[in-house]
Amino acid sequence: MASSDGEHTAWSADQAVIESASQASTRAILAEKIDAEVPRRSFWQRWGVALVRVGLIFAAFGAWWLVARLEIWPRFFVPTPSAVWQKFILTVTTHDGTRGYSGFYLWQLVWASMRRILLGSGIAIMVGVPFGLLLGANRWARVVLEPFITVIRSLPPLAYLMLLIIWFGIGEEPKVILLFLAALPPVTLATADAVRNVQQDRLLALLTLGASRLQVVRHGLFPSVLPEVMTGIRVAVGFAFTTMVAAEIFNGMPGIGAMVLNAQRFLQTDVVILGIMVIGACGLILDATIKLIDRLLVPWRGQL
Repeated sequence: MASSDGEHTAWSADQAVIESASQASTRAILAEKIDAEVPRRSFWQRWGVALVRVGLIFAAFGAWWLVARLEIWPRFFVPTPSAVWQKFILTVTTHDGTRGYSGFYLWQLVWASMRRILLGSGIAIMVGVPFGLLLGANRWARVVLEPFITVIRSLPPLAYLMLLIIWFGIGEEPKVILLFLAALPPVTLATADAVRNVQQDRLLALLTLGASRLQVVRHGLFPSVLPEVMTGIRVAVGFAFTTMVAAEIFNGMPGIGAMVLNAQRFLQTDVVILGIMVIGACGLILDATIKLIDRLLVPWRGQL
């Protein structure tokens, strides 16, 4: 009897080993089929976009160097890339007892402008998103308040900059308020349109299934609205960036926009080009950061 039990146990162990090996073999075959069916990405598919962008940058610098080298226009109007690089070195070091540009290093100028943009845009987001939810959900609020948002969006920044300076002086307040007003309309209108475009069937289905109003907002309204809200935030930060130079016209130092304006007054073309390149680089970095946050917060974009 004991011998029979031992044989049965050994047979069960052998059977388990055989089944395990069979499953492993099946998984290996399926993996091979999947690998064969899914095309592998070529080198160009992986790195093509990056290579094209790097190539365009080198082409632009090459065209710039060639135009400056041939002196199609005087060096005063089109300085060489090396001249701009020398100005960059001067703005990040101490030379002849002077720190950087006008007593500030380049990173200090960049941080001062970025702080104003982040502060103005941040306040615009905190005010604009709830304001947009109200405009999208309430018809009378939209009738009464939407024209004011449209007027703010239509006015150029310089139209009310002087008024802000009269009211608040030439300190930080008018600069931040100007950037706030530039960023407010895009995020507000994007949020309002997102609320109006929500599919009501999805919300009614949640209510029918017994969801509370808070659950409807959390699981129905919020996922539907967030993609367009993030798009509005991206556009709003871009508007604030384009308004930065105007915001720093008066008493803008330290600030990268003020550096460009001061260099323009003294006909320092190389400094102007350096400032434009720095502003563009900061804009690319900030936009890439917003897109990264968008991918993290809205992984369901395009799926609802």
